[in-house]
Amino acid sequence: MSMATPTPIRDRVRVFAPATLSNLGPGFDVLGLAIDEPGDFVDGEWSDRPGVEIAGMRGNADRLTTDPARNVVGISAAAALRLADSGAAGPRPPGVRLWLDKRMPLASGLGSSAASSVAGALAVSELLGGAFDRDQLIACALEGERAVSGGIHADNVAPCVTGGFVLIRSYDPMELLSLPVPEALRVAVVHPHTAVSTAEARRLVAERRFAIGDAVANLGQLAAMITALHRSDLALLGRSISDALVEPVRAPLVPGFAEVKRAALEGGALGCSLSGSGPSVFAFAASDDEARMLAARMADRFREAAGLDCDCYAGGVNQRGACRVEDGA
Repeated sequence: MSMATPTPIRDRVRVFAPATLSNLGPGFDVLGLAIDEPGDFVDGEWSDRPGVEIAGMRGNADRLTTDPARNVVGISAAAALRLADSGAAGPRPPGVRLWLDKRMPLASGLGSSAASSVAGALAVSELLGGAFDRDQLIACALEGERAVSGGIHADNVAPCVTGGFVLIRSYDPMELLSLPVPEALRVAVVHPHTAVSTAEARRLVAERRFAIGDAVANLGQLAAMITALHRSDLALLGRSISDALVEPVRAPLVPGFAEVKRAALEGGALGCSLSGSGPSVFAFAASDDEARMLAARMADRFREAAGLDCDCYAGGVNQRGACRVEDGA
């Protein structure tokens, strides 16, 4: 990979990395999409102190450390500095100082660690004048994800960087495919105020023995989903949001999930499933009004079935991905 052509280095930058939905039913570890909100902001500036310093954090960061070796924003930024030193990014000050504005809940199923990882790497790239290309940013951010999950999982990181729908065709070597986004597609997301441990959710899947018939069912649904995106066939897209493998294992970790999914489908959702490990739940819709109605309906059912308050999002697919923003944003 070659470095992107940089502009002169900047003294200070502010970047935004969006939330993401992963798996999307049958696409365990290989499919994700970006949404407009929530997301993480990171401010960065050069420092005369070598390495990475996390100078401050705010928002949903109470349980996070400022140790850059144990916080994904610092880990990915350090990976970006190493990449800069190994390539053609040009001379730079010895270190960076970062501030994390954590506007995403932890353990939410919305790619919280991925957003921070991407933002840390992007902040360094933008300080260097936009030195890194897509694949380089993803590689740096995956170092942060590795620290959280113990492995390389790009289904949140990749769409966070690129926006839109992303399919991971292969992890070794890494090959990412951007998929079309139907113009009318809208997404409703509810995040109930509870948490699911990603490590625990992955352990349950790893320990489960799956029937070949269930694997075949998921293969068919994933193929149908990709076909639906290329055809802008929202009805087929909705029918393909079906997971015979992972959702049945993880659903019991989310109080009220069965009732919430039933409420969404009865309310006209095209399809509904967990996002990642949960507890967030998403539904696809064909208009803004339908997405808002579904988000409210799912939130109401979480309160009725499990006594959980929710944060809601309803809107389109974020097709820009992580980006530099104005300082006042």
